[in-house]
Order: sequence, then C-alpha cells, then structure tokens
Amino acid sequence: MASMSKNQEVQEVQEVQEAQGAVEEHRDTEALLAVLDSADQMPSATRLRARSYELLSLVPGSTVVDVGCGAGRAVAELAERGVHAVGVDPSAWMLAAARERWSQGEFREAGAEDLPFADGSVHGYRADKVFHVLQEPGRAVAEARRVLCPGGRIVLVGQDWDAIMIDSDDAALTRTIVHARADLLGTPRAGRQYRGLLLAGGFDDVTVEVHTSVFTEPAMLSLLTRLAEPACASGAVGRDQADEWLAEQRRRAETGRFLVAIPFFVASASASA
Repeated sequence: MASMSKNQEVQEVQEVQEAQGAVEEHRDTEALLAVLDSADQMPSATRLRARSYELLSLVPGSTVVDVGCGAGRAVAELAERGVHAVGVDPSAWMLAAARERWSQGEFREAGAEDLPFADGSVHGYRADKVFHVLQEPGRAVAEARRVLCPGGRIVLVGQDWDAIMIDSDDAALTRTIVHARADLLGTPRAGRQYRGLLLAGGFDDVTVEVHTSVFTEPAMLSLLTRLAEPACASGAVGRDQADEWLAEQRRRAETGRFLVAIPFFVASASASA
C-alpha cells in the first residue's frame, strides 16, 4: 500500500506540473499573440503580406498552405483572394485562437517537417516568420517540395534575428542582447539562408528581396522585452543591465525617440516539373 501511495503522490505531482505547463503555454501564446497583432496591423506588415501573396501567383480555387499560420490572418486574407487556404501550425493554442477568429477557415495541427498533404497536392506554400525556430530548415524545404505540384510556388518570409537594429545609447549592450536572443533560436539567420535552402531543395527561379520595416510606435516595446528577458535568463546580460536597457527604451518611446528597424527577407521559387 505504501508503494501505491507513493506512486499516487508522484502521479499527482506530474499532473500538477503538466497543468502548470499548460497554463504557462497559454500565457506565452497570449503574450505572443499580442506582439503579433501589434506588428501585423502596421502598414509595413500589411504590404509585406500582400507582396507574399503576389509572389505565390495565386490560381483561383487552388490549394495554398500557410505553414506556421499562427492566429490565421494570412489564411483569411488568402481565402478572400479566391483560393482554398489551409493553415497549419504545431501549436494547439494558436490554432484555437485562429478558429475563434476565423471560423470559416481551415486549420490543421502539424509541423513544417510533416505536412498533412499528399504528394503534389498543393499549388502554393507560404511560411512567414517560421524557419528561424526550426532546427533543420532543410527538412521543411524538402517537405514543401514534396507537397507542391510541378510549377507550384513557394514563398518564405522572415527576419534575420542577428540583423535587428535598435537605436540605443548603449550600442555594445544592444548588440549583446540582440545576438544573445538570436543564439537561443533554432536558425536565427534563416532569412539570409533562404536562397541557398531553396536551391539545395531543387527549386527553380529562386529570387530574394529584402524589405526593411521601421517601427517607431511604443506598442513595439513588447518586442524588446521579448529580446531582453531571454538574453537575461541565458546569463548573457545581468538583471540590472536588462532593466536599465528596457527603461531607456521606454524613455525613448515616451519622448518620440524610439526606433527599431528589422530587415525581412522574402524568397520565392517554383517547384521543378
């Protein structure tokens, strides 16, 4: 009986830990959604999404998959353009938000390396701000090539996390924070690697554009918090340094001197026949 009691205690602890983990994931998702919503509503982001749709060479009625769809904005916008848009994301929390916001959309839970589509069944593939979190982006490119039909279009959009530019009185500390945050990601320099990845994946007609978005709105302070806090947690900077840096950025926002510039890479290509 004592052994059973001990096992029950262990099970209860595990259940509590799992519940706490779910709550934390929900909180993280809510925080990320707030950042994404602020960024997505800016004119530069709207233009960038529109450009990605143009590069897909949309065919009315064809299937287009938005990988890493998040809360589903692009899926809704693609559907408005007359295609069968399907959003794919590995996060159940994100998909729940997407289904709540866009009840008419189609969303599936899956990762970029294992898409729920038959070979050659998709005409368009779009991944926006996805590849930097992948450990092996080459696998995702191979999976994109598998599901795309001959002549199908792929468009990759994303920032280079090592190239984020932030106006600050302490340039050295800013560089440390930016690079420390980048180093915690799977492939932080994925944007500059898009061309090589697509060529290695056997795609044709590969092109690359760079669009730099400039943010001066205080709403983007949350992005800097998401840079500084992980950098602090990793030990790259001290607590006092992170707090002082964030305080400076808040002062800049209050006095109209806040500026963040992020280069976004947009790569497109066609699946070979």
